[in-house]
Amino acid sequence: MWPFRRRKPPGAANVPSLTIDPAMGDETAKRLIAASGAGDWRTIAELLSAVEDPDDHTFYVHRVAWAGGVENWIDDWVAAEPRSALPLLVKGAHAIDWAWEARGGGRANTVSREAFKIFFKRLKLAEDCLDEVTERDADSATPWSFLVILGRGRQLGVEETRRRFEEARKRHPWHVEAHEQMLQQLCRKWGGSHEEMHRFAAETLEAMPAGSPLGQLTAAAHVEHWLDLPRDEDDEYIRSAEIRAELVAAANRSILHPEYVRRPRWPTLHNAFAMTFAYSGELAAAAEQFDAIGDLVTEWPWQYGGRTVEVFLDTRERVFGDLGR
Repeated sequence: MWPFRRRKPPGAANVPSLTIDPAMGDETAKRLIAASGAGDWRTIAELLSAVEDPDDHTFYVHRVAWAGGVENWIDDWVAAEPRSALPLLVKGAHAIDWAWEARGGGRANTVSREAFKIFFKRLKLAEDCLDEVTERDADSATPWSFLVILGRGRQLGVEETRRRFEEARKRHPWHVEAHEQMLQQLCRKWGGSHEEMHRFAAETLEAMPAGSPLGQLTAAAHVEHWLDLPRDEDDEYIRSAEIRAELVAAANRSILHPEYVRRPRWPTLHNAFAMTFAYSGELAAAAEQFDAIGDLVTEWPWQYGGRTVEVFLDTRERVFGDLGR
């Protein structure tokens, strides 16, 4: 599995030549992140209130809520607009990230008892806020997409998470974030299975509108399965003819389809396909995605290598090198 398990030669430089842009190149997201950092909730309210697309709305709430330090100013906004759903939505979404900040990103056996205590306390805060938002803004899919994350984080089980997912779908049938989070719940590491995860991705691919970004669920499922395999089985899996064909078919129905339209957060989709094409041996397809991405590397899925930007750069270099570019 290159380059995840490749060791750099002694003395090799380990300084990435680019950084992750949390706005993913989107101007509105940049403004929201800057406003969040400054505690300027009035600008945030103005920008978020103008967003009509449900997927864009969820993406932008993410940019605000996960910018860091929201807990220092969010209660001022809640107090200033006590009947509004929006400040509570941001507070609830932020509390999820704040909880994972306390927990850390490791497996459960690496987390201390005190960290877990803080983790679950903050998740409960998030749930309380988001439950209230679903009552105040009953037509919005965004709070339900965050409640899907909480279903997993609070260990409520697959069926409860699925119920929340279906609530999001009632409001926006092809909600990207809700589908991505439901796929994570169906991963074996979160109580599902490889079979359930792949079935969900395949059924979504078949039913979704042509050109939908949800084709990347196929790539995500194969990444999760691949990384769950022993070292002596992972390359055989990801490079198999069957998996390669599935990845190509998913891309053709999604990001390569004529009806596909780039929207905010589009780099995540292309990064997912770039990684899976590269590691499966579909080098020309991978190179096409790297060209589309440019330097807009995203945290997911490259963080699985432990050195996000370095893994991205190394993989891109190897793909271009193998193609003589």
